[in-house]
Amino acid sequence: MSPRLIIALALAGIAALAAGAAWLGVQPHPAGQSGAGAVVQPASEAKRKAHREKFFSGDPERDIRGGQEMKPRW
Repeated sequence: MSPRLIIALALAGIAALAAGAAWLGVQPHPAGQSGAGAVVQPASEAKRKAHREKFFSGDPERDIRGGQEMKPRW
Protein backbone atom coordinates (compact mmCIF):
# COMPACT_ATOMS: atom_id res chain seq x y z
CA MET A 1 0.00 0.00 0.00
CA SER A 2 1.25 3.42 -0.81
CA PRO A 3 1.82 5.99 1.92
CA ARG A 4 -0.74 8.31 0.33
CA LEU A 5 -3.44 5.63 0.60
CA ILE A 6 -2.60 4.97 4.25
CA ILE A 7 -2.73 8.68 5.06
CA ALA A 8 -6.02 9.08 3.18
CA LEU A 9 -7.58 6.14 5.04
CA ALA A 10 -6.35 7.48 8.39
CA LEU A 11 -7.79 10.93 7.66
CA ALA A 12 -11.09 9.38 6.54
CA GLY A 13 -11.26 7.39 9.77
CA ILE A 14 -10.54 10.46 11.88
CA ALA A 15 -13.18 12.43 9.99
CA ALA A 16 -15.72 9.64 10.49
CA LEU A 17 -15.00 9.51 14.23
CA ALA A 18 -15.31 13.30 14.50
CA ALA A 19 -18.60 13.27 12.59
CA GLY A 20 -19.96 10.51 14.83
CA ALA A 21 -18.93 12.36 17.98
CA ALA A 22 -20.51 15.58 16.70
CA TRP A 23 -23.72 13.74 15.79
CA LEU A 24 -23.94 12.15 19.24
CA GLY A 25 -23.19 15.50 20.88
CA VAL A 26 -26.03 17.39 19.22
CA GLN A 27 -28.73 14.77 19.77
CA PRO A 28 -31.58 16.13 21.90
CA HIS A 29 -32.31 14.36 25.15
CA PRO A 30 -35.29 12.03 24.85
CA ALA A 31 -38.57 13.30 26.23
CA GLY A 32 -40.04 11.70 29.30
CA GLN A 33 -41.53 8.30 28.59
CA SER A 34 -44.50 6.68 30.15
CA GLY A 35 -45.11 2.99 30.52
CA ALA A 36 -42.70 0.10 30.88
CA GLY A 37 -39.73 1.95 29.35
CA ALA A 38 -39.97 4.90 31.71
CA VAL A 39 -37.26 5.54 34.27
CA VAL A 40 -38.79 6.58 37.57
CA GLN A 41 -36.89 9.33 39.34
CA PRO A 42 -37.77 10.52 42.83
CA ALA A 43 -39.21 14.03 42.78
CA SER A 44 -37.54 15.56 45.83
CA GLU A 45 -34.14 15.41 47.44
CA ALA A 46 -35.63 13.69 50.48
CA LYS A 47 -36.99 10.89 48.29
CA ARG A 48 -33.64 10.58 46.52
CA LYS A 49 -31.83 10.33 49.85
CA ALA A 50 -34.28 7.71 51.12
CA HIS A 51 -33.83 5.71 47.89
CA ARG A 52 -30.02 5.86 48.18
CA GLU A 53 -30.08 4.78 51.80
CA LYS A 54 -32.42 1.90 51.04
CA PHE A 55 -30.30 0.80 48.06
CA PHE A 56 -26.87 1.02 49.72
CA SER A 57 -27.76 -0.02 53.25
CA GLY A 58 -26.89 -3.57 54.06
CA ASP A 59 -28.64 -6.12 56.20
CA PRO A 60 -28.43 -4.67 59.74
CA GLU A 61 -28.84 -8.16 61.23
CA ARG A 62 -25.72 -9.53 59.52
CA ASP A 63 -22.40 -9.26 61.37
CA ILE A 64 -19.76 -8.15 58.88
CA ARG A 65 -17.07 -6.94 61.30
CA GLY A 66 -14.85 -10.01 61.04
CA GLY A 67 -15.05 -10.39 57.31
CA GLN A 68 -14.43 -13.59 55.42
CA GLU A 69 -11.24 -15.07 54.07
CA MET A 70 -11.14 -14.99 50.30
CA LYS A 71 -10.72 -18.41 48.73
CA PRO A 72 -9.88 -18.33 45.03
CA ARG A 73 -11.38 -21.15 42.97
CA TRP A 74 -8.46 -22.31 40.88
